[in-house]
Amino acid sequence: MSADVRPIAASELPEWLTTLNTGFLTPATPTESDVAQRAAHSDLARVQGGFDPVTGRCVATFRSFTQELTVPGGATVPCSAVSNVTVLATHRRQGVLTRMMAAELAAARARGDVLATLIAAEYPIYGRYGFGPATSLAEWEIDVPRTGLDRHRPLPADGSRIDLVDAAEARRVGPALHERLRATAHGAIGRDDRWWALTTGLAEMSHRPYKQKMFAVYRTADGEVAGMAAYRADDHWTDAKVPQQTLYVTDLIAPTPSAERALWHFLCSIDWVLKVRTGYRAPDSLVPDLLPDPRAARLVTAADFLWVRVLDVVRALSARTYAVPGVLVLEVADPDGPAGGRYRLDAGDGTCVRTEEPADLRLDASALGALYLGEASAVRLAELGRVAGERPGAVELADAVFRTARRPWCPDMF
Repeated sequence: MSADVRPIAASELPEWLTTLNTGFLTPATPTESDVAQRAAHSDLARVQGGFDPVTGRCVATFRSFTQELTVPGGATVPCSAVSNVTVLATHRRQGVLTRMMAAELAAARARGDVLATLIAAEYPIYGRYGFGPATSLAEWEIDVPRTGLDRHRPLPADGSRIDLVDAAEARRVGPALHERLRATAHGAIGRDDRWWALTTGLAEMSHRPYKQKMFAVYRTADGEVAGMAAYRADDHWTDAKVPQQTLYVTDLIAPTPSAERALWHFLCSIDWVLKVRTGYRAPDSLVPDLLPDPRAARLVTAADFLWVRVLDVVRALSARTYAVPGVLVLEVADPDGPAGGRYRLDAGDGTCVRTEEPADLRLDASALGALYLGEASAVRLAELGRVAGERPGAVELADAVFRTARRPWCPDMF
């Protein structure tokens, strides 16, 4: 018999967390603090569990929460963010995740969410639920001596400066900086008070203890806070007593190119640092090309990141802007899902309505999710057999309409 899927009761939260930790191969037993924090920051009506019908034991976990996502053009849309998804190895292939996902997507649509989002731990799972990989990320390792940067003059000669601040000051100035970034960075999501508490050490989880960071704030010549970086370093020395530290960037908020250039120059000028790991950045980040020698930055990670599932096609396509004008009739296949149907998108005035007109383009919900933020190429998806043009030039027009000048990027795991 398959597991019983339902929202959990408050008394079941410790067992649910144990199952979650087991599924993610972390220390299984949650502390009282873990349970208290999770209870304080979770809507238990949106926390599902799968329970074995014989033993009553929790064997699967699933949680969602409210999220805002920035779309091309700067608008934000309400999303249901899916997280904490596990099914124990003893209960896989029994349809447990399918039932939890179906319940969540139906509830999200009823709440009025435009999209559902998630970070996929494993690639093959979520396409069958209508999610598509909508952003990518990259990480570089910078060989500092090879960059060609002047390490003795890390700031431009315009009166701007870098100040080192403590966690409390980072917590004070960081949220407004992130909101400035999020207003222009499609693919970015909101950061709540808990996110800032965890990143500055005001709160921590036992399975993910806080590692103390240093914070650098970039200020313009008139004193405006215009950027911030968080970082830590290892403590590696050679046998000849020569420091060879690697600096790890855990966050870098730069709403403007000048702030981004200044912060990377500063990070590559710190004494003892031989290498800089950039952390997960946008795939078209100014690194490595802001370096005099871009070959000093070695690409170490390139992968998909945020996945998007369109729940309300009309509202989703009407919310974003488009690079070029054009009219497309999209036929979206979404068996048993909310996105199925035929839609007329006028990219010139940004409107989308249901229609009975003949389709120009046929695709499924996961392909629409991949296209939505501008990451995927309609031409390439057509070559892969995931998009079909029904009239000459329709695929090429879709490619021009949906693509964006800068690639979408989500800075945050959830």
